[in-house]
Amino acid sequence: MLFDTHCHIQFQAYKEDRDAVLKRSTEKGILMNMVGTQKDTSRMAVELAEQYKNIYASIGTHPIHLHSTHVDEEESSFLSREESFDWDYYSELAKNPKVIAVGECGLDLFHIPKDIDKEAVLRKQKEVFLDHVRFALVHDLPMVIHCRDAHDELIELLKGLEAIPRGTIHCYTSNWSHAQEYLKMGFYLGFTGVITFPPKKTDPLPQERLLEVVKNIPLNRVVVETDSPYLTPQKNRGKRNEPFYVEEVVKIFANIRDLQYETAAEITTRNAKELFKIGV
Repeated sequence: MLFDTHCHIQFQAYKEDRDAVLKRSTEKGILMNMVGTQKDTSRMAVELAEQYKNIYASIGTHPIHLHSTHVDEEESSFLSREESFDWDYYSELAKNPKVIAVGECGLDLFHIPKDIDKEAVLRKQKEVFLDHVRFALVHDLPMVIHCRDAHDELIELLKGLEAIPRGTIHCYTSNWSHAQEYLKMGFYLGFTGVITFPPKKTDPLPQERLLEVVKNIPLNRVVVETDSPYLTPQKNRGKRNEPFYVEEVVKIFANIRDLQYETAAEITTRNAKELFKIGV
């Protein structure tokens, strides 16, 4: 059994064959945390979690939805819809027992609207992130934290909290120095198909730094994820990502840490269940 701790099967990328995608992963025994990024995707995550025994849901507002901006990724291109964090709306969703976390929320300095000052964007992101922190503490839920090009800012913000929530740093791709700071605060780190990618010939350093983290992270603090439909593992590059591809992430992690695949699968699944308080 494997636990894909971060996927978005409720997204439009699966509009035509969502049931088939979920069936493939369900048949392979994959547990899934379907992560919301705004009101509608959070609600749909909860609805799908109610329909499938092996699906759970996270609810929250992604930082790219705090301002309307164009998002261009390898797998998709869209205009994000501006939205605020609605405490009452999410409180209703949080009543559902299949809701296991708050997020995806956090800081993102990669997708900055061209017509808004960077500091203004960051200020709003911090305010909304702190709303999520308070929400997570009130509802006793862990957090699924997004961070892109803003680790120094996020670490500083977290260190200033009176109470630090439990949670995971989703799609971790930064260095060992940042990783140590998160680990000291009790966070887990989520690894995606990015750890399967070869280093870029023009700039191999980021991948080398990431693999240093994979080699050194305590085994009780690692979880695995796909971020489907994004970040398809190297073996399947060119295809839309799916939850069962988390197998490839576990294989690479096991290889790097000189573990048997079955051992790595057991460790990462146990960690995820402990983080999200499933069956414990």
